Amino acid sequence: MDWGTDLWDQYDGIDKHTQSGLDLVDRYVKFVRERTEIEQNYAKQLRNLSKKYLKRGSKEEQECGFTNHQSFQDIVNELNDYAGQRELIAENMMTGICVELTKYLQDLKQERKTYLADAKKAQQNLEISFKQLENTKRRFAKEWGEAEKATQQAEKIENDTNAIKADVEKVKQHAHVKTHTAEECRNDYAAQLQKYNKEQNTFYYTEIPHLFNKLQDMDERRIRCLAEGYGQFADVEKKVLPIITKCLDGISMAGRNTNGKQDSLRFIEQHKSGFERPAEVDFEDYSQGIKPASSDANLNQPKVRTKLWPFSHKKTKSPATEDFSHLPPEQRKKRLQSKIDDITKELQKELDQSEALEKMRGVYERNPQMGDPASLEPQITQTSQNVGRLRGQLTKYESWLAEVFRGDDSTNTAVNNNQHCSMSADPSQNIYSEFDEDFDEDVETPIGKATALYTFQGSSQGTVSITEGEQLSVMERDKGDGWMRVLRANGDEGYIPSSYVKF
Repeated sequence: MDWGTDLWDQYDGIDKHTQSGLDLVDRYVKFVRERTEIEQNYAKQLRNLSKKYLKRGSKEEQECGFTNHQSFQDIVNELNDYAGQRELIAENMMTGICVELTKYLQDLKQERKTYLADAKKAQQNLEISFKQLENTKRRFAKEWGEAEKATQQAEKIENDTNAIKADVEKVKQHAHVKTHTAEECRNDYAAQLQKYNKEQNTFYYTEIPHLFNKLQDMDERRIRCLAEGYGQFADVEKKVLPIITKCLDGISMAGRNTNGKQDSLRFIEQHKSGFERPAEVDFEDYSQGIKPASSDANLNQPKVRTKLWPFSHKKTKSPATEDFSHLPPEQRKKRLQSKIDDITKELQKELDQSEALEKMRGVYERNPQMGDPASLEPQITQTSQNVGRLRGQLTKYESWLAEVFRGDDSTNTAVNNNQHCSMSADPSQNIYSEFDEDFDEDVETPIGKATALYTFQGSSQGTVSITEGEQLSVMERDKGDGWMRVLRANGDEGYIPSSYVKF
């Protein structure tokens, strides 16, 4: 999965995401710089304290003969050395983190600016080409309309017995010129259409994917470099403060757990719209079927094509709906599933409370001295109403989620039927020729093996939980909805996100 393929229409999201990453680097540099200032001030105060209590003179040197006095002086000297270590921490953090990341940040800003500028330029070129296409199409429609009028006028005068031959020839020549001009406009429109479709194809399948993949690579490099900076924040102090190694290990772990690939996978899962790229523009032939027109209003007018650029200056937000139908398909699935999970947890809590109340009522009925069973009725009634309400909500959201998956399945079925139509029509191509005639249809054989990349808690109906590193049998591949069916070693079978495993 990559940005160029999955996030081809998410320019604004990529712009904000990469800018947020650069802001994080800048914020981290400021954080470390302030830490170095604290270390420097702390070291300065420690040195002043050591200087104040360091003994000088013969009398003081004699007192150092006593072990308790000498130990105190040793502490003062050690504190002075400790101050030097704090200064070393500040110096190494400044040179190893602040200076290096600041320099790297400037390079990233320039690199990002270049890629975004190239994307904008590619968009502008496509928009210019589209405007040229619209202009040639309008001219084509206009010239063919005038050609129709001229042809009708020529036929009218030619059929007029009182018309002069010179006038007939004149209008026929005029009609011929208009028709020739319209034919040239038709050729110009066809050529411009072919040029635009080629440029659009290059824009959506070559230029934009290439630039977005470059931005992804840049962002992942930034994350790796920032992760090293996170680790350095701990490693600098580890060298001089072994006593707090355990605390610093936690900071190191935070750096090591930073993963660019995992971040990219999560941006795609959120923004992934699930929309398809726009189809090519159809040719609109105004030259066919030239018919007499009673007025200019009856002439065919060119249709305006709705543009879908991968980014724009302004985006219109649809009003939010309860079933999240205002969201793109992938985002709608996530929001519905999240809502189902929340309702399920709340429902389970109410069911547990209902069970506890019923047990308490039973205890009261058997032992009246412990309490009045009637006093529990309001709570039991309220809990029962809550359970009914939550079950209704759960059914509603599950039906909406099933509707989304049915839509995906119907789309995939239509695609598969189209792909295999020709194969089914040819009886010589038997797709089952490799199987024995007496195979057992009731036994489903795995189609492959996979390893879990991440832990997944399957909390909704039809899903199954997996753990990182677990070996799985693949029973059904991803049909395009982002889910696949697997079989665990313990016999559990269900659906999991396809991105959570590798083959």
